[in-house]
Amino acid sequence: MQRWRRLSQGAFFTLFLSAPLFDLFRYDLTRGHFYLLGGEWRLGIETVLVGTLSPTEIALQVLFRGLLPLLFLVSLFIFISWRYGRLYCGWLCPHFAVVEGINRSMLKAFAKPTLWENRDLSLGRGDRRWWLVPPLLAILVSFIWAVVLLTYLLPPAEIYANLYHASLTANQLRFISVATLLLSLEFLFARHLFCRFGCAVGMFQSLAWMANRRAMVIIFRSSRSSICQHCSNGCDKSCPMRLKPRSQKRRMFTCTQCGVCIARCGQTQQQLGSGEITLLPWRSGTVAADGSREP
Repeated sequence: MQRWRRLSQGAFFTLFLSAPLFDLFRYDLTRGHFYLLGGEWRLGIETVLVGTLSPTEIALQVLFRGLLPLLFLVSLFIFISWRYGRLYCGWLCPHFAVVEGINRSMLKAFAKPTLWENRDLSLGRGDRRWWLVPPLLAILVSFIWAVVLLTYLLPPAEIYANLYHASLTANQLRFISVATLLLSLEFLFARHLFCRFGCAVGMFQSLAWMANRRAMVIIFRSSRSSICQHCSNGCDKSCPMRLKPRSQKRRMFTCTQCGVCIARCGQTQQQLGSGEITLLPWRSGTVAADGSREP
């Protein structure tokens, strides 16, 4: 499962980087319209200036080229979130993929995912050779993100050519510098905190998910809880969002359905020889509605 999730994250991250290059999706400030799937995408309201369409025809263009496609995409997003939770966050979001990557480098360097958490003694005291990796990784990714975000607003060929020849305009340089600084600080010190409390897309998914008592959720097989006495809370430590997977649904409000805790529990059960696949399976329907516990 985690292998497929990494593949989906990698594919979507590649799409995020390359979409402006191939005009798959971007808004060009210099031309004043969107590019979608390789072609120009306009609402058609510019025809008001030349008077070639009636008000009714203009309204229909806005409806069918703007409002209805947007309504369909929003409705689909709401339905997926209502049914399955924050799947986008855990399986596609490029920000969350970076968060997990920096978390892994922090664990190697300091034996803890953030500087203010307790060290995971099972990982030793960390490796000094990795100390510079998290900040360098955060700065590098932030710079790449800043450049890519700018290509969503200005012609990518212009941005990359100016970058290659070190001839960025003042505004382009200012945007990239400020964005790199802010993103670096966020990736170094916030990460999962931003995902939990600052991301509007994530919060939107969580609200839709919590509105459905039967939505898919990770539940805890409480009848086998005695087995947990022999492990070191691996599911809690592995959660990228720093949640408690054995808690009830309302305490896992920002769960991204990444399934890392499921995989970690399965590995632990295999090591203990308990014969259990995992104590944290995905469930939906009645079991989910009954408080995220399964006998």
